[in-house]
Amino acid sequence: MGKTWLSVTVKGLKGLTREAAQLLGVSQRTVERYLRDQIRQPRPELAERLAAEVRRRWQPRVRDRAKKQAATSTGIVIETRAGFGFTAAAGSSDDGRVRLVTQHLPPVYAARLFDAQAAGASDTELQAVVAEGLQDQYFTDRDRRAPGLQVEFTDSDYVQIGYQ
Repeated sequence: MGKTWLSVTVKGLKGLTREAAQLLGVSQRTVERYLRDQIRQPRPELAERLAAEVRRRWQPRVRDRAKKQAATSTGIVIETRAGFGFTAAAGSSDDGRVRLVTQHLPPVYAARLFDAQAAGASDTELQAVVAEGLQDQYFTDRDRRAPGLQVEFTDSDYVQIGYQ
């Protein structure tokens, strides 16, 4: 655990063990001994600092890579329990109700959602993108059923977004 996390930290600092040592509050020699496997198990406080530093430096890159992949090729999965209201053709029920929905949304909706989030969109605006995606994919099945159906996304208990 210690060597791997320390390697990631040192690599993030372009291989500079002195900077890694200063960042972690240990000596440069201690960093070098971890990298050579002369010390294998870090002290608990050093293990916590290492874990925090790896999360700080590495996780944003992993998240950005996953977002890029979702927005260009794989899409996202939305799971929500929310109230959905409808505007539908005459003669059909437009009564809203709470539904539990788990649905894959294609990359175009993932890209729109991430772009809106990056632009500082409000929760209402983000919900509108999700509602449009669910309307297209779940409720109208890409315009193969329920022509003219308009979906409103209201009263959500939760929304979870997962990457494919």
